[in-house]
Amino acid sequence: MTQKVRAAVAFAPNESMRIVEVDLADPGPGQVMIRFIATGLCHSDQHVLDGHMGHKFPAILGHEGIGEVVSVGADVADFQPSDRVIPFLVPDCGRCAFCRSGRTNLCVEFGKRRAADATPFSLDGKPVHVFMGIGSFAEMSVVHADMLVKVDETARTDQACCIACGVTTGIGAATITANVQPGSSVAVFGVGGVGLSVVQGARLAGAGTIIAVDRNPDKEPAARLSGATHFVTAGGEEPAGRQIRRIAPMGVDYAFECVGMPQLLTDALAASNPGWGLAVGVGIMPDGATLPVPAGYLSSGRAVKGSYMGGAKRQDVGRFVDMFVKGDFSLDHIVTHRLPLEEINRGFDMMLSGEAVRSVVIY
Repeated sequence: MTQKVRAAVAFAPNESMRIVEVDLADPGPGQVMIRFIATGLCHSDQHVLDGHMGHKFPAILGHEGIGEVVSVGADVADFQPSDRVIPFLVPDCGRCAFCRSGRTNLCVEFGKRRAADATPFSLDGKPVHVFMGIGSFAEMSVVHADMLVKVDETARTDQACCIACGVTTGIGAATITANVQPGSSVAVFGVGGVGLSVVQGARLAGAGTIIAVDRNPDKEPAARLSGATHFVTAGGEEPAGRQIRRIAPMGVDYAFECVGMPQLLTDALAASNPGWGLAVGVGIMPDGATLPVPAGYLSSGRAVKGSYMGGAKRQDVGRFVDMFVKGDFSLDHIVTHRLPLEEINRGFDMMLSGEAVRSVVIY
């Protein structure tokens, strides 16, 4: 059986998405059908729209969703209709060597499923590919149960949806990947939705100095609200690194690159303490990009570490939602625009122009 659902479909890179009706198949074994309530617009979706991620088209993007369970397939015991859930794009099968290691959030199923390219969506009998196994730019979708987490029903859906990716990626990078220590110094390069969440994570971890770095000086108020103690405007006559050194003369303990530019990660490394500084790559780098790092940057003790989805697992998403409900952090200044599905392309335009920090589609 299939049913008709509305979706924003990207038919080719560098083209606007179109709102069409697609067919959605019933959930199979181990799968769950979800009706989305809200979904955030993420830069990773934009990378696909730009043709930078090698994704197949036509495609239904979206991976920052929150919704309710409609139905479950065979062998699904942990979820039932009406459960409030968030899908997390990294599976958690619990069986593979990655899952059993306790050392990473990676799962073998992540790569296997992307390679298989299975999709519950079709249009005129032809497959419509789904981004990251989620596809929250459709009113409803079918996802694997090991990518879902139940969340507090009292969480504001127009904000909590962003915890599915951007917020978890940022807070996780600070508190899980880097394990920022109380009283330490932090620099965050690029303070969009993810970077602001890194700032919030550093604040939650008790960092004493938090330096937000961005080319857009209009980002300063949001950075301060997130917990930044200093703001550095990049791209001017004085290099950002020199400005950071005036605040932290020995370099910061932790530096986070949140844009996806190899040179910026090198700059973050250079701004860190030469003896123990840690530069964390949070932004999604272009396919085939290499990191230009002078060997001398590492010889004295600095280190570079990657952070995929903040090193978080789906259980962390539920934990962050609980923290959000308790008021440990706010998303009032991060979710700046709320749109109907018909205006999704305008949401991405506002992302690229800097008008919006995070736009959310409300179903």
